[in-house]
Amino acid sequence: MAEALLASASNTERVRPGDHVICKVDVVMTQDIHTPGITYILEKMGVEKLYNPSRVVVVLDHEAPSHTVTNATEKVRIREFIKNHPGVAFYDVGTGISHEVLPEKGHIRPGELVVGSDSHTVSHGAFGAASTGLGDTDIAYALATGETWFRVPESIAFDVEGSFSDHVSSKDLILYIAGTYGTDVARYRAVEFRGPGVEALPLDDRITLTNMSIELGAMFGFTPVDDVVIKYVEGRTNEPFDPMYADADAEYAKIYEIDVTHLEPQVAFPHDVENVHPISEVDPVDIDQVFLGSCTNGKYEDLRVAAEILDGYEVAPTTRFIITPASREIYARAEREGLIRIFNDSGAVVTSSTCGACPGLGMGVLGEGEVCLAAQNRNFKGRMGHDKSEIYLSSPATAAATAVTGQITDPREV
Repeated sequence: MAEALLASASNTERVRPGDHVICKVDVVMTQDIHTPGITYILEKMGVEKLYNPSRVVVVLDHEAPSHTVTNATEKVRIREFIKNHPGVAFYDVGTGISHEVLPEKGHIRPGELVVGSDSHTVSHGAFGAASTGLGDTDIAYALATGETWFRVPESIAFDVEGSFSDHVSSKDLILYIAGTYGTDVARYRAVEFRGPGVEALPLDDRITLTNMSIELGAMFGFTPVDDVVIKYVEGRTNEPFDPMYADADAEYAKIYEIDVTHLEPQVAFPHDVENVHPISEVDPVDIDQVFLGSCTNGKYEDLRVAAEILDGYEVAPTTRFIITPASREIYARAEREGLIRIFNDSGAVVTSSTCGACPGLGMGVLGEGEVCLAAQNRNFKGRMGHDKSEIYLSSPATAAATAVTGQITDPREV
């Protein structure tokens, strides 16, 4: 997939791992915490006009809404930048997290090259796009020229067989992969998640796999481009697109085979995504806060699963449960279908659509000594707040079960 997409983007007949290519970029995304630095670089470069404003998307999602004067002032400057560059697609506070908003609004299409100022831009490989995060200088260059460069990565594949059991999901699979093969298994590689175990997943669950491929070190992550993907994209955009596929005889640096039939819920311990244990080996851990959200687990399917488990229960009195839908669209659907009522009745706190608690930028920051179980992507020391807080990672189902008991709990027991 990566070689096919980079060959197309560089107008090259064929590329191989290790080649350096200059590629035309189809979509450039920036979000609020990086846009000020990117605009400063553009000013230093003397760039007054963007290469193609219609292919640029700016989303205010990390500190949204602002909770400091400094950040609010930065957003004032971002809005001035938008006014000075007509044609840029702009999504202000509350629209949602960039990696959810871009496909919802029709900016992501199979066969295209997408770069963003956030590492989890890899999410869009679930839609058949070559999509990855770049640093501020490279994003500024892409905005100015419509181009960027890549060293073509090797590719690895995970062939997934079997069927997931109840309350076991793609989040458990990606945590299992990180725990079994390490967080450098795909370092500067492209990773493809394939096989019947992946093809049977809803699109929301596939995005979890591509989203967290960056936690394996990957430059790109892909899941199958099938009728599920094509139907979704056609419902979001009128622009033509040309899906690409790996050749039947494509070469991979490594192929890993996994059967999920007997996979159990997984939990990543502090302070490393690869510090993973099956839940049957996890002793009771008291939890101060449970968080369900982020670009990884704030999608509709994540909320639905959590609501099914939480329905009829109350959040444990010693625990707070913070739920953040990844977009306004998801929030509205959850409200229409009664999920928000279930969350409210249980005593959970439902926030506006933002990155918020995940990167420790509001709406769920941890204090000294606090312990959080989070259905998100990272558990680095201090990520959600105090350096002496601790973060465990889990699936949405495990998060909901834990919110009910106040201790890390197997969702199959609730």
